Amino acid sequence: MSLSRARAPKGYRLLSIPQPERSGKQTLMTTDWHSHRAPSLAEFEAIANAAYKRLPAMFRDMTKGVLIRIEDFPTDEVLDSLGIDSPFGLLGLYHGVDLTRQSVLDPSPLPEMIFLYRRPILDYWTEHDDKLGDIITHVLVHEIGHHFGLSDDDMERIESGAT
Repeated sequence: MSLSRARAPKGYRLLSIPQPERSGKQTLMTTDWHSHRAPSLAEFEAIANAAYKRLPAMFRDMTKGVLIRIEDFPTDEVLDSLGIDSPFGLLGLYHGVDLTRQSVLDPSPLPEMIFLYRRPILDYWTEHDDKLGDIITHVLVHEIGHHFGLSDDDMERIESGAT
């Protein structure tokens, strides 16, 4: 049976379920999907904090003053300022003055923050084969890269060179 991309009824969310491997025999899925739900903001924050703690100590030391915030979606103001039409179009955001531009003479009035947007990340997760924790780690590291003054192009070159 072929399924086209369906739309969930209002108030519901579609979940992409991996198919079991087939070995010629009928395979039953043993996971009780009725008991699973998307992680809450607090659970998502715990996953992000665990990912942060796995980063190298030197990396964490250079980001001690950066706050990590989990929100369901970016604000309309953020989307408008970046020219993004869909609230699902942004997975994370670094807000602050990167290390290459910081000066003791110009203290920042607001704390530096990394925003991870739960619903867009969950949407991305349902459409890809990556593990949720790996996606969260990738977005977190990407936004920390902006803290270090790296552009999206810089990080893409680094990532492609690492594979």
